[in-house]
Amino acid sequence: MSADPAGPSEQKGQPGLVSAALSGLCPRCGAKTLFGAPAALADECAACGLEIRALERGGRFVGVVTMLLALLLILAALGIDEWLRPPLWLSFLFWAPVTVGSVIFGLRFYKTMWVYHQYEESQQP
Repeated sequence: MSADPAGPSEQKGQPGLVSAALSGLCPRCGAKTLFGAPAALADECAACGLEIRALERGGRFVGVVTMLLALLLILAALGIDEWLRPPLWLSFLFWAPVTVGSVIFGLRFYKTMWVYHQYEESQQP
């Protein structure tokens, strides 16, 4: 039984989507140049010249991702408020950074996933 040449061994050494999203790794060279701002893609990779903006065509679903994340955060906030009854100042102190961090991570993950998918499709013969 021989191994499939297009199998998992081809992906060996590639980072996972979560680590690529957190680090902002370029899909071609792996340099930390995918994002120019916390949740905004760079125009191109400074290391290898890959035009990242040309790969990002899924911007229309960013609002959907943000709304789904907002729904989850609202449900979590209501559940914790009902369960623990924290004071209002403590709720603001906790949920403000959690919301900002969750939205930035969600957008980075979604955009990284989309750019990696588009890059893989563009490399198919």
